Amino acid sequence: MLHVDGAVVCEGKYDKIKLSRIVDCPIITTDGFGVFKSPEKLALIRHFAKNGGIVILTDSDAAGFKIRSFIKGAVPKSEVKNVYIPDIFGRERRKRAPSKEGKLGVEGVPDKVIEQAFLAAGITGEVAAKQSPITRAELYSDGLFGGPDSSKKRSELLKKLDLPEYLSTSGLLDVLNASVGYDEYKRLVSLISE
Repeated sequence: MLHVDGAVVCEGKYDKIKLSRIVDCPIITTDGFGVFKSPEKLALIRHFAKNGGIVILTDSDAAGFKIRSFIKGAVPKSEVKNVYIPDIFGRERRKRAPSKEGKLGVEGVPDKVIEQAFLAAGITGEVAAKQSPITRAELYSDGLFGGPDSSKKRSELLKKLDLPEYLSTSGLLDVLNASVGYDEYKRLVSLISE
């Protein structure tokens, strides 16, 4: 796996599934053009941009470049790295017909091509050793998930981290594991518990 500091932003869930086999970092989907109408999603992207940077990897069609341009305009230029996949014509296996432009999206491009695109963009992360992640069970035992006051405590943690209030538990775990770390997480939990 290729270690990437920060997070990778891609278009959809099938892209995320594909990338999860290639990169070791949080992967944020834009839900296609959904990011244009979602202040919460944009706030999450901005958070990752501020705390480690983001890598944008969208399809090589017009829609992909429109999404890429929107995100690049929403975060500081210094916090963005762009990875571009080449134009490869064909259709994804799960689709009956090729896309409008006939190009493969991220989900359809071979893994090796994506790895080479990361290397071409100067992202030469090494294979990372897996660290012990913060899990849902950890959130539960710390009273941030599944308990009587968990939403209140989780809300306090989100405020301390300057994250959107509607961030899902999965999104919170991504942020905690990518940019906060176990020790800082425990410190913040102890502040909330006091």
